[in-house]
Amino acid sequence: MTQQGAALQSYNNELVKCIEDLSLKRDELSKQIRQEEEEKAKLQNDIRVLTDKLSRVNESLARKMASRNEFDRTIAETEAAYMKILESSQTLLNVLRKEAGNLAKATDAKGGGAKEA
Repeated sequence: MTQQGAALQSYNNELVKCIEDLSLKRDELSKQIRQEEEEKAKLQNDIRVLTDKLSRVNESLARKMASRNEFDRTIAETEAAYMKILESSQTLLNVLRKEAGNLAKATDAKGGGAKEA
């Protein structure tokens, strides 16, 4: 019976050691789980912060692009109006030169007739 008691004691010791080893592994795993849960929470917070920042940047970009488009439209309209002014100025200059030439001819013709008389 002593032999059976010794065997039982040996099994009991081995069982206790296995349970302790499993408990240590479980505790280590629990520690890793807590660390990863903390990292997950931090990453989720980072994602939320970055998503908010991305949203603000997108809104700012949209406003700035709309303003730039307005500048482009205003510049194009101003350049078109300026080209019309240049064309009108050129036309006016041509008309003025023609009229000045006609007046000069008329003045020369009147002046030439007076010398002949």
